[in-house]
Amino acid sequence: MIIPSAFWLVPVASVVALAMAWMFFRSMMGADEGTPRMREIAGHVRRGAMAYLKQQYKVVCIVFVVLAIIFSIMAYVLHWQNPWVPFAFLTGGFFSGLAGFFGMKTATYASARTANAARKSMDAGLKIAFRSGAVMGLTVVGLGLLDIAIWFLVLNSFYEGDHMALITITTTMLTFGMGASTQALFARVGGGIYTKAADVGADIVGKVEADIPEDDPRNPATIADNVGDNVGDVAGMGADLYESYCGSILSTAALGATAFAMSGEMQMKAVIAPMLIAAVGVFLSIFGIYLVRTKEGATMRDLLRSLAVGTNISAVLIAAATFGILYLLQIDGWLGLSFSVITGLCAGVIIGQATEYYTSHSYKPTQKISEAGLTGSATVIIKGIGTGMISTCIPVVTIGVAILLSYLFANGFNLEMNAEALSKGLYGIGIAAVGMLSTLGITLATDAYGPIADNAGGNAEMCELGEEVRHRTDALDALGNTTAATGKGFAIGSAALTALALLASYIEEVKIAMERTGTTLTNLKGEVINAAQATIPDFMNYFQVTLMNPKVLVGAFIGGMAAFLFCGLTMEAVGRAAQKMVEEVRRQFREIKGILEGTGTPDYGSCVEISTRAAQHEMIFPSLLAIAIPIVVGCVLGVAGVLGLLVGGLTCGFTLAVFMANAGGAWDNAKKMVEEGNFGGKGSFAHKATIVGDTVGDPFKDTSGPSLNILIKLMSMVSIVRAGLTVAFS
Repeated sequence: MIIPSAFWLVPVASVVALAMAWMFFRSMMGADEGTPRMREIAGHVRRGAMAYLKQQYKVVCIVFVVLAIIFSIMAYVLHWQNPWVPFAFLTGGFFSGLAGFFGMKTATYASARTANAARKSMDAGLKIAFRSGAVMGLTVVGLGLLDIAIWFLVLNSFYEGDHMALITITTTMLTFGMGASTQALFARVGGGIYTKAADVGADIVGKVEADIPEDDPRNPATIADNVGDNVGDVAGMGADLYESYCGSILSTAALGATAFAMSGEMQMKAVIAPMLIAAVGVFLSIFGIYLVRTKEGATMRDLLRSLAVGTNISAVLIAAATFGILYLLQIDGWLGLSFSVITGLCAGVIIGQATEYYTSHSYKPTQKISEAGLTGSATVIIKGIGTGMISTCIPVVTIGVAILLSYLFANGFNLEMNAEALSKGLYGIGIAAVGMLSTLGITLATDAYGPIADNAGGNAEMCELGEEVRHRTDALDALGNTTAATGKGFAIGSAALTALALLASYIEEVKIAMERTGTTLTNLKGEVINAAQATIPDFMNYFQVTLMNPKVLVGAFIGGMAAFLFCGLTMEAVGRAAQKMVEEVRRQFREIKGILEGTGTPDYGSCVEISTRAAQHEMIFPSLLAIAIPIVVGCVLGVAGVLGLLVGGLTCGFTLAVFMANAGGAWDNAKKMVEEGNFGGKGSFAHKATIVGDTVGDPFKDTSGPSLNILIKLMSMVSIVRAGLTVAFS
């Protein structure tokens, strides 16, 4: 098949993104890391982070090799899937891990340099932290587009023929999304357990019991805490959003191949359209990154406005560019599809603003949680849980409206559920997800900025840089808490749209599996046809995908349960690891003389080891469970049960993820507000109450909550890759 010349913008954009990431990295490395003590502290954190990541990758490699062997058997012996699957799976996992590795390497070098720059001005600190975060953002989009471009070119050279070739190519490419999702889940869960075990131990014993400041060098868990910010919030987040980014593009490409299957050249254009939108988004993200700056003495709202300038201008420009891209491609219904993209962009902005409102201490919800600290930790927790639950309303309604509008825009407001309207409407939902993630280069930069600023504050505290510097790093850190919460909301929202698009892709993969085995079915007209000729309504009728089918209902219940089970397992994992950390910190305060007086040296290494061991041990079962559930449901309940599972997991998982992320972010910033001198300030009764709330919120927002959006998509990806197995057992 002839590839349009416009496609070559995709690999060019990937190279430009990676080149700019390298340039920002070199610029950051050229900055002064500060005093010998600052370099020493940064070195401890860097070595701890790299040691953990090395150990994690060993475990993940074993899992990937085992799964690749299983996939090879299924492909080459049982003929239950495409033979390219094992290779695509491995490359997806490799690039996902690579994105996290580069991001974390940058973050561990940037923290001390950010703290040192903050000695000069707020703007200097913000620029280094934000542009170091941009390394993560640009690396993720660069590697994502590179992986997509390579696989598209390779598969296109092997598959020649009719319209089914592009459907086979795009559904095959979806399988490298499973590799990315699997790696992302291990990174998020393992990193989340590591960082929150250290954080809870450091806060409970250090700040509440010993009454010493956060990141105080006398606290034995403080190095592990700073290491955790990198392995969880940088490496885990990078792998997470890599798979979100690729998943949205690939699922939309697969839907385009189906929606325009009988349109000849139009089918190829529909496949490359999401890739081109993402490619143009790379250039506009770079432009937006250069717009971020602030002034000395900036308030929280000033800092938020500084970041909003870059992200919002990039979003507006990509919206305008989308009209040009789709017009030049001359895709049928290009105007409606352009509005579908804008719908996705607007949904991302609304979810981000709603998250900011419920988690920033510039607004009433978080301020009320801080005030609740005056009456104790119980009221802080009650208020935080209530705020988190209420905060789900706007994101859920926004996603619902976005799904309806993007569907209707794409099919010309055709309300009939015929095959053509349904296929084009689903393509519109997929391309809305691409629109939401098209400026990921800059939106991820605002997220990755958070842990860098947090580590900079820790470095400033441990090196005793003075009250003015600490004030600046605290302001940057508080901003980072809000941007991290906003980034999590953004990632969860994009996961919902992507997962819905993956549902339709699952149907196409089942059709391919049926065709591979020669299965025929009866369409709505009563005619016996092969699977390739079946429309989505034919398919749904054949497998009895209706709410009256108990298999669908049971699958939906299992999907909803899976989200809660997964959260429960990861929360308990953090609790067990945190108990060990608390006991170790207490032991050191008790047995090592002179720690609290500053004359003794804590054993930082033992705390790092506790977090590392706990993360490696505890991450395996929840992660493998996410892979096993869709396979078991597919074998027992068939295709109808799997579709129910994915719908139940999507609806419950999305709502639960928003609740946990926002409640955790609000608790964190409520504590920050008290530490700024409100309601009694540091060391007060309210402060200790909000610290307890923050420690409860830590696994909410950094372990269980953000892992759910991966769970949603991983179950979809596993279902797609295992479609041949489901059909064989059905």
